[in-house]
Amino acid sequence: MLLGNFWRMLLQGNLSAPNGTGSDPSMFFLTGIPGLEALHPWISIPFCSMFTVALLGNCTLLYVIKTEPSLHKPMFYFLAMLAVIDLVLSTTTVPKILSIFWFNSREISFNACLVQMFFLHSFSTLESTLLLAMAFDRYVAICNPLRYVTILTNSVIAKIGLVALARAVLLVLPLPFLLRRLPYCRSHIISHCYCEHMAVVKLACADTSFNNIYGIIVTVFIVGLDLMFISLSYVKILRAVLSLASKEEQLKAFGTCGSHLCAILIVYTPVVLSSTIHRFGRHVTPYVHILLANFNLLFPPMMNPIVYGVKTKQIRDRVCLLFRGKSF
Repeated sequence: MLLGNFWRMLLQGNLSAPNGTGSDPSMFFLTGIPGLEALHPWISIPFCSMFTVALLGNCTLLYVIKTEPSLHKPMFYFLAMLAVIDLVLSTTTVPKILSIFWFNSREISFNACLVQMFFLHSFSTLESTLLLAMAFDRYVAICNPLRYVTILTNSVIAKIGLVALARAVLLVLPLPFLLRRLPYCRSHIISHCYCEHMAVVKLACADTSFNNIYGIIVTVFIVGLDLMFISLSYVKILRAVLSLASKEEQLKAFGTCGSHLCAILIVYTPVVLSSTIHRFGRHVTPYVHILLANFNLLFPPMMNPIVYGVKTKQIRDRVCLLFRGKSF
């Protein structure tokens, strides 16, 4: 009900600026990659390739998990949620990016910009929370294997998914409201390929301290807490693995975490790299920041199904069987 009212108010433009001040822009303009406009057609080739791989990989993963009864387990339910998140993140932004590269279609309505930003940030938050849930799954599987089935029941998994979704929505929901109330009397040109919170905030001609502080708090609350609890889970997992008698048992137990560890590196490494360059690389050209931001957006959805497909035997065997069957 809350979300329904929110979308109606947002799309009808009823979230007016306070005291009637400021302008209510009907249109923004995305620049693509500033400084590399002439190379947009060439840059679109890797972008389109990564987008295609992400779509095919995640759709295949969802199909395999749905149709293979042996994969109806907690670990693969979480993996299916991750695939859905990656699909939403890709389809929310990449089609518009490609339309900029191919057709110079830079216009985006203010309301569509806010909707895109909401989905981008909420599902990025959801992805981080889900990686934490998957760390908990691995912790239970290794540290409490006999209680794994009784702890991670289908109802518990559904509740974890709903809590993760509620957390993402509640944390990101204020952002469109805050942006909608700001006056925009400066340029309406967004120096980015998509509507990102801080890129829009920079266009406001009012005090944006609260927006900046709220954005930092949400980022620290999400990334900081999630990484802290993921690290804590793996400390306990490492202790449990090292307590096993034989080297073979240790490798087998820790091998079950390989895919999840790769997913964590795939998601967080580009984010940390981009943040480091943004904070300390003051002399780095703007297009480097934009390229890194797009890499953060495209790389995880492309790589997650590949990593899990290669490292998880059940998925690998099922995919091979699927394509073998189609070849006849």
